[in-house]
Amino acid sequence: MPAETLEFQVEARQLLQLMIHSVYSNKDVFLRELVSNASDALDKLRLEKLRDDTLDADVSDLHIEIDIDKDARTLTVRDNGIGMSYDEVGQLIGTIANSGTAQFLKELREAKDAAGEEGLIGQFGVGFYSAFMVADEVTLVTRRAGESKGTRWTSRGEDTYTLEPADDAPQGTSVTLHLKPADPENQLHDYTSPWKIREIVKRYSDFITWPIRMAPEGSGDGDTTPGPETLNSMKALWARSRDEVSDDEYHELYKHIAHDWRDPLETIRLQAEGTFEFQALLFLPEHAPHDLFTRDFKRGVQLYVKRVFIMDDCEALLPPYLRFVKGVVDAADLSLNVSREILQQDRHIEMMRRRLTKKVLSTVKDMMTKDPDRYATFWREFGTVLKEGLVTDPENRDAVLALASFASTHHDTEPTTLKSYVERMKDGQEDIYYLTGESRQSIENSPHMEAFRDRGIEVLLLTDPVDEVWTDAVGEYEGRKLRSVAKGQIDLDAKDDDTTAEEAREKQTEEYAGLLGWMKEQLEEDIKEVRLSSRLTVSPACVVSDAGDLTPALEDMYRAMGQEVPRAKRILELNPDHQLVKGLNQAYKEREDRTELAGTAELLHGLAVLAEGGRPKDPARFVKLMADRLERAL
Repeated sequence: MPAETLEFQVEARQLLQLMIHSVYSNKDVFLRELVSNASDALDKLRLEKLRDDTLDADVSDLHIEIDIDKDARTLTVRDNGIGMSYDEVGQLIGTIANSGTAQFLKELREAKDAAGEEGLIGQFGVGFYSAFMVADEVTLVTRRAGESKGTRWTSRGEDTYTLEPADDAPQGTSVTLHLKPADPENQLHDYTSPWKIREIVKRYSDFITWPIRMAPEGSGDGDTTPGPETLNSMKALWARSRDEVSDDEYHELYKHIAHDWRDPLETIRLQAEGTFEFQALLFLPEHAPHDLFTRDFKRGVQLYVKRVFIMDDCEALLPPYLRFVKGVVDAADLSLNVSREILQQDRHIEMMRRRLTKKVLSTVKDMMTKDPDRYATFWREFGTVLKEGLVTDPENRDAVLALASFASTHHDTEPTTLKSYVERMKDGQEDIYYLTGESRQSIENSPHMEAFRDRGIEVLLLTDPVDEVWTDAVGEYEGRKLRSVAKGQIDLDAKDDDTTAEEAREKQTEEYAGLLGWMKEQLEEDIKEVRLSSRLTVSPACVVSDAGDLTPALEDMYRAMGQEVPRAKRILELNPDHQLVKGLNQAYKEREDRTELAGTAELLHGLAVLAEGGRPKDPARFVKLMADRLERAL
């Protein structure tokens, strides 16, 4: 059969030009694509031989070879797999068998910028053509297993390609790239460099099932010639049964992935079977990385497809609140782009994400039950980030809440779960009480805690910034409302059903009615109401937020994120049993000139703001008023 010179499909020719003109900056992926194709060819031959034992094919040493010729500047990737017939070469290499290619190129022509072009080209898988990113000419020689004649395909990636018989072709396929000159400025490396080939194989193809071999540089001494070097480990630990892998091997893989010198806290295996198969090997670190809460933090899960490395930090596989999880996910089949780097968002990705999320959460739950010490380590390091899921992941909110633990007034050092809190609730207590703040000490010293401390009512002490958000988002636990002791009206005496106490409160309200109304007028720029408090036993006053208002800390968080929110006026509560408040009420009743008392009212409000960790609106004025009062007291 004579040589034939054929033209590429119009769409294929246009796509080739895009590849040649370096649409992608990372040109190293060409070798990953060729190795992946070779691995697929070996898999197909093994399967074909199992189906047809009469097939005349050698399967005794299936492997992939990489040959470098520095003088000729060629790189050859060779396999002894299934190979292709003459017709198959024309069908698979000469055309792009994708019904959407024409529509894709239409959209590509309509793209207005380079970024748009790159996003569009990522919709179609044409890995073989990536060779033209680094080569001026590509030669493919192949012979299908069981056939006697081979085929040679040659092209410079322009308008045409050549097909001709190759009688001496061995079983399998070899792809020879006539490399372009190295151009480091354009990320075009010297691919005749053995160390560069080792680096690419190690990064992208280390877990390929078949050995990837490369002839050593130079020759041996005397009559001895060094044998080929195997570049890949072939140790896909996630694809082996648990009995075949030691903990040390798992730990070494974790250290390699996470760049961590310590062993992981927990190893998680998952094998999903059915209509869509994938395997996962995940790790929970023992310590949180220093940059866990930075914007540029890199996720830790690597994505493989049939043991071929695809993506280093795959954000689609786990939600952001599990970003600390490290590991590997290997899918049997996924829709990938031309460079296998950007996943098409389909139901398979979402299904994997849901399965992996539930597996991680259930593992932490098991750890909580069976190994409290390791759970305590985990929660200390990652509890803050995990609580983000209470806000962002309603589907798994109950699961996250069940494994969360919080500091509380029940114990000085041991945290509690919400389940344990509810079991300890006093008779008649209906709500779960909590208070947020910067530290445990500041919360425990807060005036808002006084009545709860006196009555022995447990309060959760929440010190993480996310606590301001998730408590509002969750709202309740097992029908019990989550209530901040610094918001709304809280009357613990009302739960005692004491008629005498009710009468005493009414009498106090009547006695202080004049002072409360006057102070509201004096402080109307800063507060919406002045009322008597049932939560204070020691302090003279405190400020609280209305039940539906944002707390000052939450307002500050929104402003830090660039969202303008109006400053909500607070409520000032007075302790009617405190001598300062009693004296202020007496002075209000006796004096007609209340100019001096106005300053005292302002000081009382400032003290209440300071007591909860805030700062007066005008610190200089507050200090002046305080100094003046202290001077008079001497």
